Amino acid sequence: MTIALVTGGSRGIGKATALLLAQEGYTVVVNYHQNSAAATDVVNEIRACGGNAVALRADVSDEAQVMEMFAAIDRLGEPLSALVNNAGILFTQGTIESLCAERINRVLATNVTGYFLCCREAVKRMSHKHGGKGGAIVNVSSAASRLGSPGEYVDYAASKGAVDSLTTGLSLEVAAQGIRVNGVRPGLIYTDMHASGGEPGRVDRVKSMLPMQRGGQPEEVAQAIVWLLSDKASYVTGSFLELAGGR
Repeated sequence: MTIALVTGGSRGIGKATALLLAQEGYTVVVNYHQNSAAATDVVNEIRACGGNAVALRADVSDEAQVMEMFAAIDRLGEPLSALVNNAGILFTQGTIESLCAERINRVLATNVTGYFLCCREAVKRMSHKHGGKGGAIVNVSSAASRLGSPGEYVDYAASKGAVDSLTTGLSLEVAAQGIRVNGVRPGLIYTDMHASGGEPGRVDRVKSMLPMQRGGQPEEVAQAIVWLLSDKASYVTGSFLELAGGR
């Protein structure tokens, strides 16, 4: 049995992915930042179905907390073979005139630095160069990385553009070390993240503009993530799956 770490695993896409990975036989580490009750609920749901899971608290933008989280994973006694970088934040919709340095830096710290730190620690454990058995990483980006989110969250979109560059570069860097790195770009998905942007009903407001005329479900994104982590995608690295209903 091997370990899969899902950052931001207590809600939305992260929760759906954690549940599905448990069904695939992984021991799932459900990372969370603040909502311990939600993370515990995910762990209990996995255990109720016969799976193995633990919840670990860490703010992924904090290097010391990330290192402690990975040290705790080491103490579980099983190898880490999968990382899903999913933890992310956004703030209230607005144009660039409304953005301040504090907001921009907070978005970049979680959405970019957090991904780098978790990738770094995962590579140290997965890489053949470091005695690891290989593994796979999926970075959760966003359709915003190519659409730009004008008038809403250009800071969030820019952070996801950085995630795409990380995914491409790291995939090339570690391909010969037994590690595959891919990304997914979800579009309008029914999660509570939209409430953070001040519009919980955003998906329903704009879904008519999508070719498929509907928003996506977290489980649909989770299926793609789990496939990319699986042996069925053994020759796939440096790739992105668009999960945006044709947008």
